[in-house]
Formats: sequence, C-alpha cells, structure tokens
Amino acid sequence: MDKRAVLGFVAGFVAVLVFHQAMVGILYVLGVIGSPPYRLSPVPPFGVPSVINAAFWGGVWGIVFALVERRFPRGGGYWLAALVFGAVGPPLVAWFVVAPIKGLPAGPPAGARMLVAPLINGVFGIGVGLCLRVLRASVSRGR
Repeated sequence: MDKRAVLGFVAGFVAVLVFHQAMVGILYVLGVIGSPPYRLSPVPPFGVPSVINAAFWGGVWGIVFALVERRFPRGGGYWLAALVFGAVGPPLVAWFVVAPIKGLPAGPPAGARMLVAPLINGVFGIGVGLCLRVLRASVSRGR
C-alpha cells in the first residue's frame, strides 16, 4: 500500500479525534449544536461508537487529502487549501451522497446550521495537514 495513503489515514483518524471533536466541543459549549463531542452512541450496522465511526471516515478523507495535497500551494496557501478541502469535500458528500443513502433529504440543513459542518470539517482539514506534516517528519527521522 502507498505510504501516503497509510499516513493520510492515520492523519485523518487522529485529526477527527483531536481537531474535529475539539470544534464540536467548542460549538456544543457555545450552544450552537446539541450533541457533545466524543459520542459513544452505537452506529448501525456494526454498533461502533459514533466517534470511532467518525474517525474511520476521517481516515478515509485523510487518504484523499494525502493523495491531492501535492497540488496545494506552498506556504500559507497550503493551510487555506487544507481548510477549503475540509470545509467543502466532506460536507458535500454528507449532504448529497450519504443523506440520500440514509433516506434523508439531499442538501444542506436550513439556516445557520448549514455553516456548522463546513466549520467543523474545515478545522478537520487543517488538522489533517498538521498531522500529516508531523507524521512525515516522524517517519523520516525514524529512518
């Protein structure tokens, strides 16, 4: 398996647990959302805790991130691209692919709630970029 994909999965998994869930926690404390971070409620069909399910899918998005980030600009533009990647990709797939599969209406939620997913996932995107850099540095030092 491609080393980029493995590092991307790990980076995405960790980014959900650290960055994504931290933003969920902040929004929960502020009363913007009603669900707390690190939810353990089981997700069908396997009954995996919700936070682990989210981290797994974060790992999948981390693979995609790792495979496309070469096209990101360097410097500050990298972090903007990471933010946009997270803020756009995962919410669009959730709204227009996952929701209909689950029998829910396609499209973003109404009103201000429409901004919550891009905000949480934008922070996730920055987290993936940061985790990837740390993982790569750690792997290269280990050689």
